[in-house]
Formats: sequence, structure tokens, C-alpha cells
Amino acid sequence: MSITKDIQYKFKTLSIAEKLIAINVAIFILNALFVFLMQQRQDVIVQWFQLPKSFSDFILQPWSIVSYAFFHAGFMHIFWNMILLYFTGRIFLNLFKPRMFLNVYFLGAITGGLLFLLSYNLFPAFSGINTALIGASAAVMAVLIFICTYMPYQEVRVIFFNIKLWHLGAFFVLLDLIQIPMGNAGGHIAHLGGALLGFVYAKKLGEGKDIGSGFEKGVDSMVNFFKRSKKSPLKTVHKNKSAAQNKSTISKNEYQRKIDEILDKISKSGYDSLTKEEKDFLFRAGKE
Repeated sequence: MSITKDIQYKFKTLSIAEKLIAINVAIFILNALFVFLMQQRQDVIVQWFQLPKSFSDFILQPWSIVSYAFFHAGFMHIFWNMILLYFTGRIFLNLFKPRMFLNVYFLGAITGGLLFLLSYNLFPAFSGINTALIGASAAVMAVLIFICTYMPYQEVRVIFFNIKLWHLGAFFVLLDLIQIPMGNAGGHIAHLGGALLGFVYAKKLGEGKDIGSGFEKGVDSMVNFFKRSKKSPLKTVHKNKSAAQNKSTISKNEYQRKIDEILDKISKSGYDSLTKEEKDFLFRAGKE
């Protein structure tokens, strides 16, 4: 019992990116154990969660537009996805709240999945190919390209040298474009869909518009629907919601102004130029 509580405690202390990594790894291990112990093919379970290329098949399992991103084809597939998610997640969550991270991540997965579906149903070159989509790559690409677009001139350390984020993002996008004719075209197309979402999201956010707010509200509505207690008076719920909104409105402008000032400083002089107080502020903002 104590082991279970320790695991639960450690999971709660993880960042949202680390929690997603833990979930992906757990699913991968459980599926591998099932295949090994039951002597079954790997796709016995995966087939119910992978994104099929056919619209008619997709209609029968619409959840696959999200669930496909939690299954991986092999160890190296999940290894590189999770490594990239870990490092991009750290940068992202130092600047933005976990809710925005989830918006970018899941919208990236959905956009990548939709582009995969459209490509295989509209382009004659893909006709007759029997395939399906799995992997978190589109979601991870969305997070990567988001930060590369939002602060393109920020330098990061890659092994032995520094590189600007926009150079890193351009490298990954070009890599996918080049590899489309070489195999796994659907996977690379999905990556580009995630990259497109990350790029547009960051550009619109720079203009003051959060394109993920509608998605976030939709998720909140579903969560609240299942959590709503029949014993809770409707008036009390509205009162609490109104109070929270008023508090948010009062502090939003000052909060955003301080974030913008720090981000401008990072763009001009790099993350290391921040004071301890500014770094602490970004860290706390990322944990909210």
C-alpha cells in the first residue's frame, strides 16, 4: 500500500509534460507485456486505438484522433519522442501555464491526425496503401515548433554548441519534408500537421489571441459535466465562477504585462540574463 501511495505522490509532483511521458511509457510497457505474455500480435490492442486511414473506419472509432498519440511502434520510436517532449516541455512550462501546454499538445495531435486522414483520402499517390497512424510525434512537434516560433532567436545548447531555436525547428521540418518519399509518408505528414499547429498557435498568441481557448473550454465543459454534483446548488456554482472570473480579470493585465517584459528580455539577451526573481516568477507561472 505504501508503494502505491509513493507512486501516486511522485506522479502528482511531476510537471504536466513529465506526466504525459509517464503515461506514454506505461502504455508502451503494458502493451509489450501483453504481447509477450499472451503471445499475441502487437496490433491486437493497438488496432482499437490507432488512427485508420479510411474515413469510414475512423467514424467507427472517432476516439482514435487522440488515442493514436499514446501508442508507439517500438522502443526507439517512443524513446526519441519522449526525449524531445521532456526538453521542449521544460522550456515551454518555464514560460506558460500547463493548460496552454495541453492545448498545444493535444491540438497538435488532432491536427496531425486530420492531415494524415486528408492526405490518404484526397491524394491519388496514397491510394491502395494499407496503413494506420500511431505515435506522439505530431503532438511533440507542435510543442517544439511553438517555442521555436514564439522565441526564435533564443539559443539552446545542443551537445557541444549553441543553436537558435528557429534553426532547430527548421531542421526538424525539413527532415520530415525530405523523408516523405522515403517511407512512412503518413507519419511525416502528421508531423508536419503538428508543426503547422504549433507555428500558427505561437503566431496568433503573439498577436494576443489564444486559439486554444475554445478547445480548453470544451474540455472544461466535459470535465465539469462528469464532476458536477447533484447536491450542489446551481446558484452557488455560478457565484463561485463569477468570483473566479472577477479575480482573473483584475490580475490578468498585470500578470501578462510582466510575462511579456520577461519574454522580451529573453529574446534580446537570452534566458541567462534574467534575475533570480524573474526566473522564479516564470517557474511559478509554469506550475500554475
